[in-house]
Amino acid sequence: MSTSDPSAIDDILAEHAGLQSQMSDPSLHNDPTAARRVGKRFAELAPIMATYTKLQAAQDDLEAARELAADDSAFAAEIPELEETVATLDEALTDLLSPRDPHDADDVVLEIKSGAGGEESALFASDLARMYLKYCERQGWKAQTLGMTESDLGGYKDATISIKSKGEGLDGVWARLKFEGGVHRVQRVPVTESQGRIHTSAAGVLIFPEPDEVEQVQIDENDLRVDVYRSSGKGGQGVNTTDSAVRLTHLPTGIVVTCQNERSQLQNKARAMQVLAARLQVVAEEAANAEASQGRAAQIRTVDRSERIRTYNYPENRVTDHRIGYKAQNLDAVLAGDMDALLDALSAADRQARLEAE
Repeated sequence: MSTSDPSAIDDILAEHAGLQSQMSDPSLHNDPTAARRVGKRFAELAPIMATYTKLQAAQDDLEAARELAADDSAFAAEIPELEETVATLDEALTDLLSPRDPHDADDVVLEIKSGAGGEESALFASDLARMYLKYCERQGWKAQTLGMTESDLGGYKDATISIKSKGEGLDGVWARLKFEGGVHRVQRVPVTESQGRIHTSAAGVLIFPEPDEVEQVQIDENDLRVDVYRSSGKGGQGVNTTDSAVRLTHLPTGIVVTCQNERSQLQNKARAMQVLAARLQVVAEEAANAEASQGRAAQIRTVDRSERIRTYNYPENRVTDHRIGYKAQNLDAVLAGDMDALLDALSAADRQARLEAE
């Protein structure tokens, strides 16, 4: 007998059937936004439906084997393997049906800002940006730098990167990178150090989900200060010769968003508005979460830059995540984008915490 919640499964089956019905209705495709939303949710339910179908088939096979075992020893021999298969699939289905972060399937915007440490901090911020970009390449994600301010030595005072997944499912970019928000600390000999002494500096990472429906957040134009300036980054023809870059300042919250990599001022402003809407959505959710149960506190911390989360120790080639006590002597590999072991450990710790909270 399955240990998965029957009512949860019934709800998923009903929702899946309803989505199938909607997708077969030609009128749905007259509304691209609605069609995209329905298609995305249908794709998110696909792994649940596939696992449920396999579990049902395995349970049927096990029941048949038990009925025939008395008359045929061959069926009796199959029972242990079938029981193991049912248990494995049931555990997988239970995990898929467990409460999830509602943003797990979302794309993200990632911001990196240099902190204490001057030029060395800016250089470290650029190292972090390259680490994430290389990880995106490994995952097959599309990463686009929306804005960036360089330091005198080529580091990043700040950088904003949009990261999008090419596929659809329960787990998107947010599910993998949501734990990256916080203060990242580096210990190494800076290029600016003439005595060979190890310095400690830091850079802040802020990551937030960018759902498809960010336009639902209403922004009053009277609350915005819009500045335009000449782009300092690489771009297409004309990007460095016109005031096409846009900086939006949301006056009530002080949130600043820049975008300079689109071809026109209008496109940069539109993209910056999307990012600002996503940022404001996070602010609203944080306020709501602060009043909610303790079980939601972990999600608040994922977007809090004030918490030191990780140390990158170059002399010892060590990366340490302070939240879960993770240590590994493969800093060079992590900086080259090999982050899966680290991210898997963070996801496993979060999953365990959720199970204990239930």
